Amino acid sequence: MKPYIIGETAYHHEGNLTYLYKMIDDIAGLGLNAVKFHLLLDVNAYLQRKHPLFNATRQSIFTRSQWDEVFSYSSAKGLDIIALCDDIESIGYIIAEHPDIAAIELHATSINDYYLLKKSALFPGQIILGVSGSTIDEINYAVSMLRESGKQDILLMYGFQAYPTNYHDINFSRMLKLRHLFDLPVGYADHTGHDDENNIYISALGAAMGINILEKHYTPEPGTERIDYQSAAGKEDMLKIKKLMEIYLAAFGDGDLSRSEKERAYGITGPMKKAIVARRAIKKGEKLSLENLWFKRTIEESPLRQNELLNLLDLEAARDIEEDEIIDYHNVRHEFSASDYSRLTGGLEEKS
Repeated sequence: MKPYIIGETAYHHEGNLTYLYKMIDDIAGLGLNAVKFHLLLDVNAYLQRKHPLFNATRQSIFTRSQWDEVFSYSSAKGLDIIALCDDIESIGYIIAEHPDIAAIELHATSINDYYLLKKSALFPGQIILGVSGSTIDEINYAVSMLRESGKQDILLMYGFQAYPTNYHDINFSRMLKLRHLFDLPVGYADHTGHDDENNIYISALGAAMGINILEKHYTPEPGTERIDYQSAAGKEDMLKIKKLMEIYLAAFGDGDLSRSEKERAYGITGPMKKAIVARRAIKKGEKLSLENLWFKRTIEESPLRQNELLNLLDLEAARDIEEDEIIDYHNVRHEFSASDYSRLTGGLEEKS
């Protein structure tokens, strides 16, 4: 499993297309997998006119033709595109003009917006649901509505913005419970403060729990006060986060219960795991017992596992066995009993 990192631009561009293109260049140059844009075409459908962010938001939005160029540019850079749509019009635009992008995302502020949920269900690709700050009932409402509309490709994005978020409030274990409860993939959207000394570790921590999807705000100017700068990572930190995720995911593994080649080598009985040996010299014909057997690490490999000790009890030594000598079925007398033979043949000799 490899990291899948989404570089989020949000409204950090503040309506400056040149700045947005710079962010796209950097996100692609860092080798991230996807770029995420906030799309809003009708600010009146999103904010009240008296809302304090109304004017700033209106000045930060782009036209359809501008988004066409941004999407084309991002695709040419090899980036997947994720569109967080804040209004019905932007969802309609994506469905009509860019149905092949990777995903539409609904922000946690719209988790139960009936109109956005119904419209987004028409999108042919993946739907990402921001679930932060939401109750189980709210998440279930959104997931159920999408599923009832025939939508199955759903991802839950966990993590909230508290400008910035204190990692004591993240509760990573809840993320795993949501994955199990809804049987859906989960991603982590980190909003740890850019100046927090633990930023890179917290950002990558989901990978240590098997969550390979990370959504992280990006900025070309770490610490510079712009919209959504509080938790945005610069180039240096983003590369560190990416490397940490690779390490965490490699260590997490795939959960396969079979042992790797190195594990099997480490588990060899004798040189590694203790082998069953003669606790003292055992004479030919003497019965093996708990008193004359022992476990020791040896130079040679033993064909018997440790848990076969009880099978050896009461068997007779076929020859003199030296102290510390490995015990196996070559130096003891062992014959199948009648009952053993019966089990092997299924009792056929009794029926004939």
